[in-house]
Amino acid sequence: MCGIVAYIGPRDATPIILDGLQRLEYRGYDSAGVAVLREGTIRVRRDVGKLSNLRNLVQNDPISGPIGIGHTRWATHGVPVERNAHPHVSMDGEFVVVHNGIVENYLELREELMAEGITFKSDTDTEVIVQLIERFAKNGAQNNLAEATRAAVQMLRGAHAIVVMSQHNPDELVVVRIGNAGGVAIGLGEGENFIASDIPAILEHTRRMVFLESRQIATVSANGYHVQTLDGQPVATEIHTIAWDPVSAAKGEFKHFMQKEIFEQARSLTDTIRGRVDFERGSALLPDLHLSAEAARALTRLVTVACGTSYYSGLVGKFFIEHMARLSVEVDYGSEYRYRDPILDEHSAVLAITQSGETVDTLAAMEEAREKKALLWSIVNTVGSQAMRISDGYITMNAGPEIGVASTKAFTASIVDQYLLALHLGELRGTLTPAQCRTYAADLGRLPDLVGRTLEIEGRIKNLAGLLYHYTNFLFLGRGINYPIALEGALKLKEISYIHAEGYPAGEMKHGPIALIDENLPVLCIALKDSVYDKMLSQIEQAKARGGIVIAVATEGDTVIATKADHVIYVPPTPSLLSPITAVIPLQMLAYHIAIRRGADVDQPRNLAKSVTVE
Repeated sequence: MCGIVAYIGPRDATPIILDGLQRLEYRGYDSAGVAVLREGTIRVRRDVGKLSNLRNLVQNDPISGPIGIGHTRWATHGVPVERNAHPHVSMDGEFVVVHNGIVENYLELREELMAEGITFKSDTDTEVIVQLIERFAKNGAQNNLAEATRAAVQMLRGAHAIVVMSQHNPDELVVVRIGNAGGVAIGLGEGENFIASDIPAILEHTRRMVFLESRQIATVSANGYHVQTLDGQPVATEIHTIAWDPVSAAKGEFKHFMQKEIFEQARSLTDTIRGRVDFERGSALLPDLHLSAEAARALTRLVTVACGTSYYSGLVGKFFIEHMARLSVEVDYGSEYRYRDPILDEHSAVLAITQSGETVDTLAAMEEAREKKALLWSIVNTVGSQAMRISDGYITMNAGPEIGVASTKAFTASIVDQYLLALHLGELRGTLTPAQCRTYAADLGRLPDLVGRTLEIEGRIKNLAGLLYHYTNFLFLGRGINYPIALEGALKLKEISYIHAEGYPAGEMKHGPIALIDENLPVLCIALKDSVYDKMLSQIEQAKARGGIVIAVATEGDTVIATKADHVIYVPPTPSLLSPITAVIPLQMLAYHIAIRRGADVDQPRNLAKSVTVE
């Protein structure tokens, strides 16, 4: 959960950047840093811990300049020490970078650069970016910062937000967005301009902002800005005027919080992965679980308790944990669990999943587990919540505030947290080889970029919603690991559009729901290219034979399914265990846009509350 702030203009950049970082400190407090440029020299101050440490450092050893960049960090690659803090400076000290995201191919890039004689000072993936920029600058683009940056970022895999400053270009900053690892706002002032990863950082200075889209690069000076695609095509930008009130400012360019939170998922998933994966070893780093290898091997079963969307997340997590850790998993509704005198002992673990950490039914299930001497874990989004406090160990989602009542980013974050848990258990229990661990970790590193690509289909979803919003019943079908996604898709549609929808295991359709299918029943089928693909094609054919309107969520490049379904929503090819995350995003979008067409209040749907604190 990193934060970026940059400034160029007549004022001293240092206090502006520090104040902006203060407003973003919730996004990361492992370390922080600031770099300014004055009279051709880059000066950097960095420190570990909270921003107050950096403030004290700058007070005791001041730096100033009219152009600068700053960063507050939540660690991904490299432990939280000063040398791993941003900003990162190139080997010869001529370029400096701050960065949000994960460079998926940083190991091979690092080896390539080291073979050329480049020396690295940190353990981070970010440092390869600044070293690449310096390399391309020395190969002919020294005085063209945008071109050197463009050449460098073309070599990166993953989703990124990057700001670059150079001693050779004292009158400009370059900022790039690739995918959806983080937002990029350019704040427009009078004779000065600002850059931030989130609006609140710069709102006190300007209300006029431009938002970069994926694969766009901007050159920002004190008096203007210029935006191009990474292919060099000029981009006509829209200037947004942000309201001063906190609610409107928090929504930014989005109409509703739910829409914003759907689009934050590439970033929120990056944030829940940050600092928790050693990609070289393939290890999940979960120190707050307080789990030893001996205790992990002693477990004989795990019970997941949750409510609503979190329950469906637990159904996905069951596949991870049983597959990687070979540990039997049961998933139970928190509201039902304690009423049947469940069987637990000291060799059982109970995992509670709750966004708020205050859901009363889930807390009651946790108390039942504690009384029966089970090991008690929680996955929560709210730090300091009751569920976290009573647990023996916990994993925080790091999704940031989720305002919309219908959960989106907390759902996908909790799925990733269970993937991390499964990887951790698999390593501790010895059920995964080191090579398997590295493969699973590498798959996870690709996820934010895959999610970013999935988010680009919103236009298609919006058009589809215009064709479907008048129907009053829907059937959602999935199989295997994507059966819970059918349940979640149906729930989202019910929650915010008030349309009756039912999620069902596809193989069970012929045991009842097939009687409902006619020309007035849209049937949404999750039919990705996986081990049950052929079986899902059979379900689609059965629905079509009875006049059903079939909408398929399918894998990019699948031409066969277009001949069988009425409408196809394509998502990028995703590792099978992580496919529920790219599969659910179109369903979140579809529910959102159908609700909009029906005039529903998507952020505060009737009869629902964000945190259910009564039985």
